[in-house]
Amino acid sequence: METSTDRSTVPAILGRRSELARIGSLLDSAQGGGGQVLVLTGEPGAGKSTLVEWAAEQGRARGMRVLRVRGSEGESGLALSGLHQLLRPLLPGLDRLPESQRDALRCAFGLDTPGQAPVDPLHLCAGVVTLLTEEAARQPLLLLVDDIQWLDLGSLDILAFVARRLDGEAAVMLLASREEPVPARFDRDFSHLAAGPLERADAGLLLDAQPNPPIGRARSQVLKEAAGNPLALIELSRALAKGPSHPGTAQTLPLTRRLENLFAADLPELPAETRAALLLVAASGSTQLADILKAARGDDVIGALLPAEKAGLLRIDGGQVLLRHPLVRSAVYQAATFAERREAHLALAAALADEPDRRAWHLAAATPGQDEEVAEALAASAERSRSRGGHAAAAAALERSAELTPDPEKRSRRLLAAAHSAMFAGHPQWVGEITARVDGLTEDPILRAEASLLGGWALGVTLRHQEALAALLSVGESMATTAPALALGALSTGATSAYNSGDPFYRSELRRICDLIPEKGNLVNHAWVQAVIHPHTDRRRSLELLHRALAVMSEDSLNDLTVLSGAAWILDETEQAIRLLSQTMDHLRRVGTAGTNATITQALAYAQSESGAWAAAQTCAEDAYWMATEAGAENVTIGSAILQATLGAFRGDYEAACARAQEAVCGVDLRKSRSLQVRYHYAFGMAYVVEGDHEAAYEQLRSTFSRDYQPVPIHYHASVYYLADLAAAAVRAGRTDDARTVLESTERGLGTDRSPRVHAIVERATALLSEPDAAEQHFLAALADPAAATWAFEHALTQLDFGEWLRRRHRSAEARPRLSKALETFRRLDARPWLDRAAAELRAAGAIVPQAADRAAMADLTAQELQIAELAAQGLTNRDIASRLYLSPRTVGYHLHKIFPKLGIKTRAQLRDALSDSARRRPDVQ
Repeated sequence: METSTDRSTVPAILGRRSELARIGSLLDSAQGGGGQVLVLTGEPGAGKSTLVEWAAEQGRARGMRVLRVRGSEGESGLALSGLHQLLRPLLPGLDRLPESQRDALRCAFGLDTPGQAPVDPLHLCAGVVTLLTEEAARQPLLLLVDDIQWLDLGSLDILAFVARRLDGEAAVMLLASREEPVPARFDRDFSHLAAGPLERADAGLLLDAQPNPPIGRARSQVLKEAAGNPLALIELSRALAKGPSHPGTAQTLPLTRRLENLFAADLPELPAETRAALLLVAASGSTQLADILKAARGDDVIGALLPAEKAGLLRIDGGQVLLRHPLVRSAVYQAATFAERREAHLALAAALADEPDRRAWHLAAATPGQDEEVAEALAASAERSRSRGGHAAAAAALERSAELTPDPEKRSRRLLAAAHSAMFAGHPQWVGEITARVDGLTEDPILRAEASLLGGWALGVTLRHQEALAALLSVGESMATTAPALALGALSTGATSAYNSGDPFYRSELRRICDLIPEKGNLVNHAWVQAVIHPHTDRRRSLELLHRALAVMSEDSLNDLTVLSGAAWILDETEQAIRLLSQTMDHLRRVGTAGTNATITQALAYAQSESGAWAAAQTCAEDAYWMATEAGAENVTIGSAILQATLGAFRGDYEAACARAQEAVCGVDLRKSRSLQVRYHYAFGMAYVVEGDHEAAYEQLRSTFSRDYQPVPIHYHASVYYLADLAAAAVRAGRTDDARTVLESTERGLGTDRSPRVHAIVERATALLSEPDAAEQHFLAALADPAAATWAFEHALTQLDFGEWLRRRHRSAEARPRLSKALETFRRLDARPWLDRAAAELRAAGAIVPQAADRAAMADLTAQELQIAELAAQGLTNRDIASRLYLSPRTVGYHLHKIFPKLGIKTRAQLRDALSDSARRRPDVQ
């Protein structure tokens, strides 16, 4: 995209006015502590690297420190190689970090001796954040990440973690990626800037700026074929200058292939030693000149590369060999024969004898067929990566190791190990691809069943519940007698999809196959399966099994914690579920199994929202959303967004709630997941309640039950919890007869063995739909069990409804305590519409309602700001808060700086008075 220097009227970068302005704005935001992130996208050759280079120059001119990393295909399988490249200039400052963070970084980068404990992923992430934010405190920081599509997955994970924590820091991040695919961690949640095709006029100017611009028909052909791609314009112009046959030859090739061939067009004219040195550079995948020099075994590499440097293919700078564009590497590599590539990789392997991981990959690239010795070296590399928390690198190494393994059974086992690592890394689609290859390799029924189980898990975190259950139920049935533990494990995995699907057929199949297993030795898995099958209808037995499983569970077992927390939640043991889910999250943080974090985080968000910890639930739902987006866990991506919409409705934000819910399900067939379907209708129903459109609210809530003569819940578990809200909307919409039919039909299906929560919901619904004289006994029954207060919002709604009923019967003295309790809860939750309603009722009952001075101010606080304010009010320091919330102390300070004016205070000591007593006492559930 750069022009010749003799055309002063032509700018250095053509056709990128809006892109340059946006990047300039990004750089400006660092000076004001904006903490912004921008993802620059475009097809190969669009000029992304040129824009990144411009950003670097502008950053330096503004006094910023620039840290850069460029993704490399050759190092994409090496754990944290990209992160190491980015942070290398800052590593001398590691000793200033807290001990746990310093040790994690030193271990991850191989700076400590082997034998250390596995890296704690969150200490590693927090260490990177601290290292960068402390540097930003000294000098504004510009982080440039080019070709992120080729970064190793571990580095991507940590960069995404950092990107979400730059708010308030004097630091900005610019990332450049090809359009397809933008890594999942950065494809939705951050601002994008597309470097699209140049306008025809700008493309013409760029052609005119070339040393030998094409003319006539050739010019039209180049403009047409380049389609506005700057690199294609330059390269096609260069190719045409050498002979008119080039464009015609290239017409039948895809654009990317055509560009790769154009890069290779100069190679035959280069000296043989130059081509050999270029191949070493391409095969290395590294920019370090030292690696190339060692592999060249004394040859004059720098001299050999000089013709390539003069041709503009690369430049040597600061001990690095920088290719003009990553496609140069592809072109050089593909232009070589296999024998030439093999020789280059063997030379690099010999040069890297003291780096066993990189050596193993070069040996693998040089191996023409299967080779157990090389396969074993890659397997050992995978184990080293896994011990450092590099599950993605481990999966890649094991997958390639399996390809090189001669023995089919061992190959199958290595593929299964690769699938396990890919699962822990959070890549279900990759898991599915790996496990699909096992069936063709082995006849061992156990290995095939294990592959089906993992493949079923991969399908189960999407909306493909039917396919997941087809695989998992088949494993359960076929292994019921020969491998009962494996069979029960398959049913336990399948139970999640059976719950999300909500189809009664799958629950009946779970029950049938579970009965085929003679010995259900794993009480934990059995408890989860039983809870999914009978959450309401046989709760006593399910609870008994849950308590027996809790007595024998291992607190170090991720499976035990995960499934029992799910069983506790589904059985309305909400406080137990929160405790177990919190333990599960701690376990996941220790071992770095990011693959299941999204599901567990969403479950915790559900439980917290039900218990009344709405600020914590909002944070968890947001975390679950971005983790699920990264993992491809569509079920969680949609579910967490719907939960955020619901929480927004609870707080009275009608428009945002509707927009978030609609956005969550755009293009999705919710019939595949009845659990999501009813939660979606509930979110909209509560939003309409807030808006005062009771007819629309009733229709949405009514959609959580069937339209049959005898209505039944659309989702056998979740729909039941919406009965009382359905009844409340029916009263205001004049639809009590229809609602009464739904209630009576649903009650018959529930039986009498109900949780305190379900009992309270049914009694509240009955009270609302009863004749006036019969309502009181049902209100009292709904409030009789103190355990019902566990579900704070639902309990307060009952108090409000009962208080209104009492006041309308001129029993104001009895109404006031009910309404006061409801008001207190709504104020703590910041349930604004219901708070206003309770306050109005309380005033009508003759009580003086003090103004909640903090309410309007607290309404402006984000969920994270509210968390920070509450922790600070408890006396925690910025460093303590940062440690608990995995932020930097500077970020905490930045948020407090924004919180104080929102609350109308000036000092930390005023926080306690600014926050309501109930809000200040709310437990911080992580």
